[in-house]
Amino acid sequence: MDEVGRGALFGPVAAAAVILDPSHRIPGIQDSKQLSPRQREELAVEIRRSALAWAVGSADAEEIDRINIYQASRLAMRKAVLQLNPPPDLLLVDALRLDLAIPQISIVRGDARSVSIAAASILAKVERDSWMREWDRIYPQYQLAQNKGYPTPAHRAGLEKYGPTALHRRSYSPVAAAALALRSRRQASPLASHLPSPKIAEW
Repeated sequence: MDEVGRGALFGPVAAAAVILDPSHRIPGIQDSKQLSPRQREELAVEIRRSALAWAVGSADAEEIDRINIYQASRLAMRKAVLQLNPPPDLLLVDALRLDLAIPQISIVRGDARSVSIAAASILAKVERDSWMREWDRIYPQYQLAQNKGYPTPAHRAGLEKYGPTALHRRSYSPVAAAALALRSRRQASPLASHLPSPKIAEW
């Protein structure tokens, strides 16, 4: 199991769980961060095709803000595990433990030390990136297709200019600061206070 998106300002954290077929080795599986987007996409197709079971879970921005990113990551992983069919006998988890009655081994830097965790990292990354491309069509001001919701200069500039959307993580300081700045600008401008909220803030 592994998750992606902890450090992003926008959107959910995603987690994947994979039960690989021990009789079918997939060359090239490694930590998703070490692979190009094309390599990840190609490997994800093969992992989905040949794995005994796989699933993706997520926790959205509202859940992240409510329970914090650590607990939201655990929640996303739990959702992924509970979808597996057949269910797993043992969980290999990247540096976390889950509230599940299944034996677990927590492995620090597991995506670099376990092929199962690396495969999960690839599926989670590919899935979450696809969500970001879809949301980029709705919120092009933040360049989500390029930055995947992470705090790049372009994303921060979009936040400063337009404020956060309902899918931004309000508990993250750059998002909170952008929301506060937007409110301050509206309060300082009599005209702005009578204008409707920008479409990007509606969801």
